[in-house]
Amino acid sequence: MKIIDTHAHLFAEEFESDLDEVVLRAKKVGVEKVLLPNIDLASIPLLKQCVLDYPDFFYPMMGLHPTSVGKDWQRQLAPIRRELDTTECVAVGEIGIDLYWDTSLREAQISAFEEQLKWSIEKDLPVSIHFRNAAEEVIESIRRVGAPLLRGVFHSFGGTKAELDAILELDNFLVGINGVVTFKNSGLAETLKYCPLSRVVLETDSPYLAPVPYRGKRNESAYLSYITAQLAGIWHQSPEWVALVTTRNADKLFKLGD
Repeated sequence: MKIIDTHAHLFAEEFESDLDEVVLRAKKVGVEKVLLPNIDLASIPLLKQCVLDYPDFFYPMMGLHPTSVGKDWQRQLAPIRRELDTTECVAVGEIGIDLYWDTSLREAQISAFEEQLKWSIEKDLPVSIHFRNAAEEVIESIRRVGAPLLRGVFHSFGGTKAELDAILELDNFLVGINGVVTFKNSGLAETLKYCPLSRVVLETDSPYLAPVPYRGKRNESAYLSYITAQLAGIWHQSPEWVALVTTRNADKLFKLGD
């Protein structure tokens, strides 16, 4: 079974001591590629080192996470744009809007997000979107910048059917499904019954959001097997079929060449 983890922070400090073992466990369950979304300026060298250490396994994205956006977002974006221009990236990410923790920088987040959306059009790259408590704002920005010219993933989808329907109206966008789908109280399994498998990619968001039976512990890419099994039950398909289709979706969206 071949699987792609389309969103994992395996460059994070949680993996400093055992990344080799984490990679081996992932490969053992069929994970062949892991996409790494950038967070801020400090995470760039860590991410790039992972790609150098594990070529053909880790693939970089480049972007500024919304919770890292400050009032001086233009200055923050300048070095990230230079990295995007000089590094072979598979996406612009992790970008978006987060209104869960703090709404005081709402306008700065929107401006930084829309600037990075423009980069994705210019570079012909997909985007990996963080949209916590901000689905409406994110969709408005996508439409404002140019929905037909954009493509990407609504990362860590855990929303309502209404939010799913709004995303599915954007023809070039998929939803990233991670361990949240295994949480009984999330309601996500019921919502995903209305989502075509052709619009789904798999992710872990490691080290966060570990699936049951590891909920509350450090997440890692090997745990995609639990997400695949959960989705197989929702869609009444085999885990192998879920892996095949979601991997095909990821290959197509991120142009991974398989």
